[in-house]
Amino acid sequence: MPGLLAEVTPVVLTRDEEANIGRTLEQLRWAREVIVLDSESTDRTVAIAASFPNVRFVTRRFDDLAAQWSAAISFVTTAWILTLDADYFVPAELAAEIDALRPDADAYEAEFVYAIGGKPLRASLYTPRPVLLRRGAFAFYMDGHTQRVRVEGRVGRLRGKIVHDDRKDLRRFIARQKKYMRDEAAKLRGAPWRSLGAAGRIRKLRVVAPFAAAVHTLFVKRAILDGRAGWRYALERVLAEAILSLELMRPSSRA
Repeated sequence: MPGLLAEVTPVVLTRDEEANIGRTLEQLRWAREVIVLDSESTDRTVAIAASFPNVRFVTRRFDDLAAQWSAAISFVTTAWILTLDADYFVPAELAAEIDALRPDADAYEAEFVYAIGGKPLRASLYTPRPVLLRRGAFAFYMDGHTQRVRVEGRVGRLRGKIVHDDRKDLRRFIARQKKYMRDEAAKLRGAPWRSLGAAGRIRKLRVVAPFAAAVHTLFVKRAILDGRAGWRYALERVLAEAILSLELMRPSSRA
């Protein structure tokens, strides 16, 4: 009896991901077809993806992430979809676990190992999220700068973890955060104080958030014990929160 992988189509979104996409697709050679939906990349992303015979490459102009994901999954014909960012690495052990699944849920969420330059960190701020989804049992929606998935049914948990390992340089990280944090600032401005969790309330205090991020990543999450990789991760989180704080200090564009 074939395993579940025969009914799984990985879907990957890309835009200028030449630093990551080759490693991600290399771990997906088990898939009969991988859908890559690209937002008009200008680097070598297209050429790298085209070198994998199981990749179906689709281009769509970017509007928002929920719309991109919704468009990408429309090309899937299998019963299950594995949703992946271009910097997600699927270990062989996780693929084997998925293959052995006898599904009793409509989606399965996974935890993440955050890596910097290939070095896994002890912990991170990256939260578990549904990644293996039954076709037709979910929908995407926007939440601040990113998309979320709403599952119509039970969500199970995978034991294996996905590795998040973005190899793009710090300049690209900062440029991406500037775009993300404009949307995140708009979300926070419109949210009542009582509706926010602890992280949201700290962010609304603006100048407090970058310092809180440094303390939390280095000492609570123990990134200080991960050497240069840990310090790089702490720097990324501080920069992201500093960019958000600056956005929140800007006058609202609403009339």
